[in-house]
Amino acid sequence: MTISVESQTESQTESQTESKAGSQPGNGVGSQGGGQVADEVLRAHAEDAFAEELAALAAQDDRPRPARWCMSPWAVATYLLGGTLPDGTVISPKYVGPRRIVEVAVTTLATDRALLLLGVPGTAKTWVSEHLAAAVSGDSTLLVQGTAGTPEEAIRYGWNYAQLLANGPSRDALVPSPVMRAMAEGMTARVEELTRIPADVQDTLITILSEKTLPIPELGQEVQAVRGFNLIATANDRDRGVNDLSSALRRRFNTVVLPLPASVEDEVDIVSRRVDQVGRALELPSAPDGMDEIRRVVTVFRELRDGVTADGRTKVKSPSGTLSTAEAISVVTNGLALSAHFGDGVLRPSDVAAGILGAVVRDPAADRVVWQEYLEAVVRERDGWKDFYRACREVSA
Repeated sequence: MTISVESQTESQTESQTESKAGSQPGNGVGSQGGGQVADEVLRAHAEDAFAEELAALAAQDDRPRPARWCMSPWAVATYLLGGTLPDGTVISPKYVGPRRIVEVAVTTLATDRALLLLGVPGTAKTWVSEHLAAAVSGDSTLLVQGTAGTPEEAIRYGWNYAQLLANGPSRDALVPSPVMRAMAEGMTARVEELTRIPADVQDTLITILSEKTLPIPELGQEVQAVRGFNLIATANDRDRGVNDLSSALRRRFNTVVLPLPASVEDEVDIVSRRVDQVGRALELPSAPDGMDEIRRVVTVFRELRDGVTADGRTKVKSPSGTLSTAEAISVVTNGLALSAHFGDGVLRPSDVAAGILGAVVRDPAADRVVWQEYLEAVVRERDGWKDFYRACREVSA
């Protein structure tokens, strides 16, 4: 017997519908509901933060759309990569990287295979996952956050124990997971940090992804996925050996590897865009000439990450940390806050030095040696970096 979970999700769906409607331009209501004003939300969901772009794309999208998709695969790719629409609307890029990677990811979601975004920490896996779900389903909130303590109920379903004890197992007592809701409503579910989830809980996904059904043995029923359902999972390369995916589960995914930014220019562009977005949300003033310091932070991170200077002449040791693009964004954002609240509003080397030290020196013994050698062998001798060298020496003392 097939069960619909509409009765369990009706109030949630109505709440989301009102919230999404409220997030359209002009009415100033955020997706968090409760009459919250959008300006008060620290971090809006992708479908709310970029509602105007999504609406413009959907309005001008005349290409075929898969069942229950908000727009065509071409429009989804355009939303992620950016572009200019025929009416002149500019779509900002959400992901800076090879176009083919995005096209393969979007195409996967249009098939019956799930999508696994794989890469080292800080390669925008979660960011891409969220924006894909927002563009495809108009809702990026059907999310399971993977941790070592993630239970099976987070992927399958749970129970309202008050009703369960009073009336026994019933549809009213069943609490659907985000994955179950996505199956019933033909939407995109997300599972973050899949390899952090215990192996036995991971394998709960096998039946869901292969048979497109979720059994409920307590009721002798099941939930069958409707057209439009798919799942996006993310995992870190560095997590290999934590809870490796079984071969049976891995076969259910099409794996797309998200690389680190290919060039300094790409990474500077990513960092500057995200810092600007985060800075606006935190009401930080834009820093004049901040690009010089952003380029400096990116250069330091890339050289330590690659083990060689940008000109290829000097080999350097790499620290234990990942020094990802996401960490570079955090360093610059923190520097902006320092310059705004304790400086003259101009982003300077002294504002980013402490943040870089914290990002590089994770192991106080080994990493501190790596950092000191880099300062003396590279930073000290580089033209135009004297202020940065002095600032780093001061915070490293």
